[in-house]
Amino acid sequence: MAVDLDYQAEMLIAKIKHYLITTMGRVSDEANSDEFYRALCYALREEIMINWLATARTQMQKDVRMLYYLSLEYLPGRILTNNISNLNSNDIVSLVLHKMNRNYSEIITREPDPGLGNGGLGRLASCFLDSLATQSFPAQAYGLRYQYGIFEQQLWDGLQIEAPDCWLLSENPWEFRRDLRKVVVKYGGQATKGMNIHGDEIQMLHNFEEVWALPYDIPIIGYAANDKFSVVTLRLWSTKESPRNFQLQRYNAGRLDEAAENTALTDVLYPNDNHETGKRVRLKQEFLLVSSSLQDIIRRYLAVHENFRSFADKVRIQINDTHPSLIIPELIRILTKQHDIPWKMALDMTMACTGYTNHTILNEALEQWDQALMHYLLPRQYNVIERLNLDFCNAMRAKYPNDEQKIRRISILENGKVRMANLAILGSHKVNGVAELHTEILKRDVFKDFFDVYPDRFLNVTNGVTQRRWLLDCNPDLSKFITKRIGNGWITDFPQIKKLANFAGDGASQEEILSIKRKNKIRFIEFINQENKLRNASGEITSPPPIIDPASLFDVQVKRVHEYKRQLMNILHVIMLYQEMLANPNHDRVKRTCIFGGKAAAGYETAKDIIRFINSVARRINKDPAIGNNLKIIYIENYNVSRAEIVIPAAELSEQISTAGTEASGTGNMKLAINGALTIGTNDGANIEMRQAITDQWWPFSFGYSTEDINKMRANNSYNPRSIYDSNAQIKKAVDTLRDRTFAIDDAEHAAFSDLFHMLMEAHYGQSPDRYFTLKDLESYYDVQKKVEVLYQKPNTWAEYVLHNIAGMGTFSADISIRNYCEKIWGITPCPSDNEILERIRHEYSIVDKCRIF
Repeated sequence: MAVDLDYQAEMLIAKIKHYLITTMGRVSDEANSDEFYRALCYALREEIMINWLATARTQMQKDVRMLYYLSLEYLPGRILTNNISNLNSNDIVSLVLHKMNRNYSEIITREPDPGLGNGGLGRLASCFLDSLATQSFPAQAYGLRYQYGIFEQQLWDGLQIEAPDCWLLSENPWEFRRDLRKVVVKYGGQATKGMNIHGDEIQMLHNFEEVWALPYDIPIIGYAANDKFSVVTLRLWSTKESPRNFQLQRYNAGRLDEAAENTALTDVLYPNDNHETGKRVRLKQEFLLVSSSLQDIIRRYLAVHENFRSFADKVRIQINDTHPSLIIPELIRILTKQHDIPWKMALDMTMACTGYTNHTILNEALEQWDQALMHYLLPRQYNVIERLNLDFCNAMRAKYPNDEQKIRRISILENGKVRMANLAILGSHKVNGVAELHTEILKRDVFKDFFDVYPDRFLNVTNGVTQRRWLLDCNPDLSKFITKRIGNGWITDFPQIKKLANFAGDGASQEEILSIKRKNKIRFIEFINQENKLRNASGEITSPPPIIDPASLFDVQVKRVHEYKRQLMNILHVIMLYQEMLANPNHDRVKRTCIFGGKAAAGYETAKDIIRFINSVARRINKDPAIGNNLKIIYIENYNVSRAEIVIPAAELSEQISTAGTEASGTGNMKLAINGALTIGTNDGANIEMRQAITDQWWPFSFGYSTEDINKMRANNSYNPRSIYDSNAQIKKAVDTLRDRTFAIDDAEHAAFSDLFHMLMEAHYGQSPDRYFTLKDLESYYDVQKKVEVLYQKPNTWAEYVLHNIAGMGTFSADISIRNYCEKIWGITPCPSDNEILERIRHEYSIVDKCRIF
């Protein structure tokens, strides 16, 4: 085996040298780390291409039912490390780097995180692609290739500043530009009526605006113990590289913003929509994804079929949240106009093909577009929506003749808005939530009227994460610890992790897992010291981060910043601890390092104020000599997948503290749990199912009011945060720091923090005070945090809890989620590469290539 490994390493070295010379004009001794990184990627890419081609050929030859997954977001993280892990190439690559005198960490970090997403929605989509490929399900995914991501977060004296995320500044060796697959997307214009051969009204478009969409393909490879891995294609559309999208006449007329708008459609994810231009660009983005992808789906289908008789059987389209909902009117329009299919049949085909995953229960997060804007930008699609809505509402009036209010609630068009969730539900054969509680809330509350009409359409598929990325790859020491005890079957069959519970009471195992955690904490501290320097109000790096004690409790809340996720409650608790320590220098509190990370949407001022407040508290506490190392606060700047892979293995306490009934599922809770963090959490989202799986015996830090309690207080208008503020002196003292300049150093900070105070204590903009029950749950949160400290002072008992928590997480794998989707919604089966096809491609490749790696 050692000989084989050495041979493979020599072949890989030859390939790397080949690419250094032929693509960069460098010999290996002269190449810098960027050049070496790209050459290594090119060398590994050759092996991937063989299986990529074999996967596609097999699917086409067998004419299998295909899944097409549409999402505005993906967060794959660094692709090289994931590919090395899924190819089982860690030993080979490590040996190559050793022989070529290269540092593994230095090479890996040359790759920026792809700026294709923001939070859990995008990371979930990427986990799903990994699981689809690993289990050989026939699938292709579509998204947009954002030139500057959502933004790079910089913290200027605690204030979030959005800078371009220049992840494409250097060549991306994992993407393939496909010029022959570019498509045209049409906006605006005037629509005139016509008829198809069945007498159905169709729309002809004149004087429209053309935008070219150019695809870039990224191979997403599955894990395999041998060389027969499958590959899923992630196709990303860009308007940046198409010269026709730039309006030169408008540019020369001085209308620079109009001239560049279409080339900029794929510049930024979620442009700020607090103004009309932002709204227009967002809607254009969503239709760009839909139209481009649908043209490609139909092209692929017609490549092996002469007509549309099998379309509804061979095509499955899953829309990840409401952003791609326009797939429904656009598919109906294409089928009726371009292929002369009757309206009713086109609608039935569309519903048979389409599934919708809902990811939110917050009304403000359910997308709605102005009817006037949609009619202006997409007149043909709007016409289809109007007819869909008219037919649906008339049918519902016949069913519920005396309930016009119900009709208005389920109408797609209402109060000048197009309700995208209603459109998605009407046009899909299945609608799923992503946790049991979330799905029940959809059925009994958010979409109750639709559930009354279509009870069989709604179902639950609980989210999961890929254990390969979030355990095998990012926490190798813990992975070895697990494999040494239960074997490596958990890598592709995560329920096997339950066998780890047999070692929870073993003292040696407890000591070893504590040692692994300490090592990961030290790694995190090294990262913070090197990469998380503090900036002043001008953005200049001025000082190192605070000194962190690795023996302190690592208390971690890393996620998108939002009021309902309650980062504000977390920092108020930190302030309570701080004030308690100052008042009692002889306190017995455990040392604690509170770690935050996450971005606020560019236009979400309240969330940005919360970030600013957290950092202002950190500025004061971290330098207070009266506190020393007893309490520290770290805010991870520009939190992303690569930074998550460092902090999550180091976390000991996982903050999952959203208001009950607001978090759809959560996946950060799962990642942290499988990496050995105990959860302090409300009964919300997937926390509930995690608690059930782990059992109450080993889930010690639950707190907060239930969804039912919250709903009753809202219905009765019985919650008054002022009463808690007046009756609890400790909470009052902490909340007062929002307005008494304890942490504010200038008028701007004082104004921002005062706004947070008023948000908690007073009604504003039609909203109730403290609408996410921060102060209501703060009392029990504070009490449970004391239980955390008691248990933390018993390291081996803490370790026993950790092992039971990891062992209970077997059902929260994305592999299981994907199998549930396949069985309950898509009806697709695995399609591994045909051995004959794979060997034929390998043989053809080997004839012209003499440097074999695997």
